[in-house]
Amino acid sequence: MSNHNHAALSKFLSYILRHQPASIGLQLDGQGWAAIDELLRCAAQHGTALSHELLLQIVAESDKQRFAISADGLFIRANQGHSLPVELELTAQTPPASLFHGTASRFLAAILQQGLQKGQRQHVHLTADASTALAVGQRYGSPVLLRIDTTAMCAQGATFYLTANGVWLTDEVAPKFLAVQPW
Repeated sequence: MSNHNHAALSKFLSYILRHQPASIGLQLDGQGWAAIDELLRCAAQHGTALSHELLLQIVAESDKQRFAISADGLFIRANQGHSLPVELELTAQTPPASLFHGTASRFLAAILQQGLQKGQRQHVHLTADASTALAVGQRYGSPVLLRIDTTAMCAQGATFYLTANGVWLTDEVAPKFLAVQPW
């Protein structure tokens, strides 16, 4: 199967496991897990043929490690990015002194006024790697790199979580903790 099809199937899995499992008749548990056999059956019934082997290959080859397979190999979930209410069972952690967020220049004025908001997602997504943040920003237009003063945020009670694939999550970032970072 071509990488193009892998990309399309990865997007399909992200859509189903993060946002709309009901669109194919799939149920997630409270932590966002879906039974792999059920996912394959529901996907097939809705016109997306996906073998167990192909599913595991897509999970393994995901450049951003978007998905996790349970220890027993029976369940799958998205690592983050849900618009559904799921409890990812993450433990609060102390972040590095600064984290980064990439966005497009057209969003900058609003962000500097309102801060970073989670929108339809459960959390704001941040990274310790400036180049990763820039790559995210480029997906949406001319990129802008924002530096977040996490030390000051923690001092004011903010909580940060680190996902299995290295993405930092928090509820929101107020404008006073943001700075445009030259790159």
